[in-house]
Amino acid sequence: MYKNEYETWLNAPSLSEEERAELLGMQNDDNEIAERFHGPLTFGTAGLRGIMGLGSARMNVPVIRHATHAFAQVILEQGLEAAHAGVILCYDSRTNSDLFAKEAAAVMAANGVRVRLFDAMRPTPLLSFAIRHYGATAGINITASHNPKEYNGYKVYWSDGAQLPPAFADVVAEHMAATHIFTGIKTMDYDLALEQRLITLLGKETDELFMKQVLGQSVDKDSVAQVADTFKLVYTPFHGTGAAFVPEVLSRLGVKHVFPVLAQMEPDGNFPTVKSPNPEDPEGFALALDLAREHGADLIIGTDPDTDRVGAMTLHEGTYQMISGNQMGVLLLGYLIARKKQAGTLAENAAFIKTIVSTEMADAVAALNGVRGYTTFTGFKFMAEKITALGDEAQVFFSFEESYGYMFGDFV
Repeated sequence: MYKNEYETWLNAPSLSEEERAELLGMQNDDNEIAERFHGPLTFGTAGLRGIMGLGSARMNVPVIRHATHAFAQVILEQGLEAAHAGVILCYDSRTNSDLFAKEAAAVMAANGVRVRLFDAMRPTPLLSFAIRHYGATAGINITASHNPKEYNGYKVYWSDGAQLPPAFADVVAEHMAATHIFTGIKTMDYDLALEQRLITLLGKETDELFMKQVLGQSVDKDSVAQVADTFKLVYTPFHGTGAAFVPEVLSRLGVKHVFPVLAQMEPDGNFPTVKSPNPEDPEGFALALDLAREHGADLIIGTDPDTDRVGAMTLHEGTYQMISGNQMGVLLLGYLIARKKQAGTLAENAAFIKTIVSTEMADAVAALNGVRGYTTFTGFKFMAEKITALGDEAQVFFSFEESYGYMFGDFV
């Protein structure tokens, strides 16, 4: 079966000579062929993720086109208004992310779905914001989050800014199964789509709207001002999208002494200074630790390549210690409750959400303060669904999961 798939790819007219040469180079390596062509990547609620390279079980242009064509059909099935509301595309610093994003944009445009594409790499939270701000039907993000450099991914989002609900993901998978990866795809030239305004680019104006939203989440700016002259913070984006945003947000909040890890501020999909760009991994903070010791920093924070996970280390009794995702979740929950109580803004039906694998200590903190707690399956898409389902029943001001992900506000 995998040999037949290999032959299909080898004879595909859309492949370049360079790509065909790569396939021919493995024709006597049955193990390599089997590994690359044993079956397609599975499309789920998080979309696709895999090692980059040619083959049906790899991340590459034909696979991106295939998935996007299927996703376009799902949007079109929602009606003309959904197609006009369209899709917003984003990408991170990984190798091929910009290429894959442009290919996805071209397929959507060819299928009659309105496309907005960010003009350069952007953080994942900005995509979620833009989907909601512009009233888009869906979103696509080309990123493999914190995975090693060999990987890339194709994340799909729905109109609430969260990842695609399982029911829609199943329909995308069905369309992919029913469509030939080469002959069944409708696409067009990217530059032509731009010229015909089937694709429009999003830039700094959207960034500023997002920044305003982020800064609006602050609950106690006076506390920042009180320590601003002495508080020192080291930041690393691990060669990702956070470099252009996190230091700027901190500066606008009034944090005066931010020391960026310069060797890791340049976006680079090879992630040359770390084994894996994962803020959950203490080893990745080696350069940040050196800089923190040099300046006597109070706090170190690091974000993954698409800036939807944040890790932190704090100075404690002379050494820097990692704060786990569960610890940070509880600390943030307690802090938000205290500050909201102090400001008189804690609603009577105030609530927070965590996942089934996150610490129950958060429930205890909430209960002590008269705050409701809700638990969902792992993933912010389930948290978003829960917030929507709760409606006016509860005012959700904070959600988190132990894998270094946090969401402030009820995003309405």
